[in-house]
Amino acid sequence: MTAPLDTKFKAVVAVIRAQAHNSSAGKHVQHQNYCITINNCESEEIVEAANIAISNLLPTKSRSLYDIAYNRFKKWCAKKNVQVYSENVLLAYFSEHAKNYKSSTLWAQYSMVKSCFIIYDNIDISKFPKLIAFLKKPVTDIKRKKSKILTKSEIDRFLSSADDKEFLMIKVGLILGIAGACRTDELVNLTVDDIEDVGSSLIVKIPNTKTNILRIFVVTDVGNMLELFRKYLSLRPPHVKHKRLFLYYKAGKCSSQPVGKNTMGKIPSVVASYLKLPDVACYTGHCLRRSSATLLADAGVDIATIKRHAGWKSTTVAEGYVENSIENKTKIANQVLVGTTTSAITKTVNVSESNIPSNINFENCTNVTFNLNVNK
Repeated sequence: MTAPLDTKFKAVVAVIRAQAHNSSAGKHVQHQNYCITINNCESEEIVEAANIAISNLLPTKSRSLYDIAYNRFKKWCAKKNVQVYSENVLLAYFSEHAKNYKSSTLWAQYSMVKSCFIIYDNIDISKFPKLIAFLKKPVTDIKRKKSKILTKSEIDRFLSSADDKEFLMIKVGLILGIAGACRTDELVNLTVDDIEDVGSSLIVKIPNTKTNILRIFVVTDVGNMLELFRKYLSLRPPHVKHKRLFLYYKAGKCSSQPVGKNTMGKIPSVVASYLKLPDVACYTGHCLRRSSATLLADAGVDIATIKRHAGWKSTTVAEGYVENSIENKTKIANQVLVGTTTSAITKTVNVSESNIPSNINFENCTNVTFNLNVNK
């Protein structure tokens, strides 16, 4: 028995069947967002099932981005009075966008538009050779704008000097964002169940990430970081029905309303404004993630560790932070100009009361750590 169809879909199928009525072999027809092939062997149930499957082809998490890219192209076509989606039309559209976007962004937009065209219009724009050749041509006159980063001294200065009564929520967001290289939406969706306080540290889980990779990071008891987190958590109202960690905070009190993405994304700019840093607007929501990776690169951490820490699949992204690390460039400069290399040397000296040296001299040394063990 044929499955029931909704009224709107029945009307669409009726129009399509009327168009294909005189075709004995069947005919492929299109009506708005429905692309259906009708022939004498296909029932309405088969057609409905096919369209349900088609509607689920776009990625669930980023479906809205696909629709935005597709609708942007549609609006551009309406503005230009375009009726047929030819290769020249797509070339004109993407060449116009090439003035403002880098090559990788154009490819991302093309990929989303291509998928929507296949689903909604049954057109495969990947078969347009001139369009593909244009997109492969690198855009060289676009300078990528990156968020500025916060240094270790700037982070410490804010945590120690800013008033908790006004900036406690900002401090906790800064601590977790830097410690875990968190994206803005990851902080927004963080719940109280995702954080385990084990006394000497916090174990934080990020279950839903952009790359679908579970990330776990630890916040240790450095300075007063754990004290700030516990203080903020203790202010959580008992009547809150949701489990989102970050709640709106004002005058030393938390409300039950969760913090949104826009407020969370302004944490770096709030910190920069308090510290009176230049170009406050350049400290975007991505600042926390970039700052975390840059601090690791400055510490000499290898690329594999940076990738695991931030949850990146691409080595190229991680290499960008190592490449732009000032500490790394300083080491390279010393190797080129001075001829020195960085190496780890461990030397153990046993000193007793009878042979205590009057002085110890070190020459041409940088980044030296002394561990003194006193046995009574």
